[in-house]
Amino acid sequence: MVFWIFIGLVIAQRLIEMRIAKRNEKWILSQGGYEVGHGHYKYIVLMHVLFFGSLIAEVVYGEKELSVLYPILFFLFALTQLGRVWALHSLGMYWNTKIMILQGSQVQSKGPYKYVKHPNYIIVALEFILIPMLFQAYFTGMLFSILNFVMMSIRIPVEERALSVHEEYQQIGITRSRIIPNVLKPIKKD
Repeated sequence: MVFWIFIGLVIAQRLIEMRIAKRNEKWILSQGGYEVGHGHYKYIVLMHVLFFGSLIAEVVYGEKELSVLYPILFFLFALTQLGRVWALHSLGMYWNTKIMILQGSQVQSKGPYKYVKHPNYIIVALEFILIPMLFQAYFTGMLFSILNFVMMSIRIPVEERALSVHEEYQQIGITRSRIIPNVLKPIKKD
């Protein structure tokens, strides 16, 4: 029962995020923006749908139980959700699940974006580990962590190239890593 409530809530959260992304996409397009990388986007959506399918199948048919480490794992999962809300709120109308570009707009570098360029990708990677571990679905965790790594190795370079149309994004790129937070990575000085 705990599994179904948890998964139901996570799926509901994803559906709400898709609505927010669609609203933001319409706004960006109305401002003269455009989408980049739409060719791989369907595979990202498919990967997420298959993740939930695989998780449900592994837990139900494998008769998996809640992990004995669930208090720690759930706490870590809750932290990822706070990070997700922080990232979404920080970008406001610019947040999207697609790569949407609005030339002439200021690059958002507040919230977690002060520290890393792609905090939401880190959050998703952690979720692909934490959610399966909560219910001992280790096969799903390993498989989708690998698939997500492959997908991000395609998506992040596409997004980086697309965002390079913004001069200030290029300046941020000099001092900010894609993934490693600034607090952990020293800034090189000439």
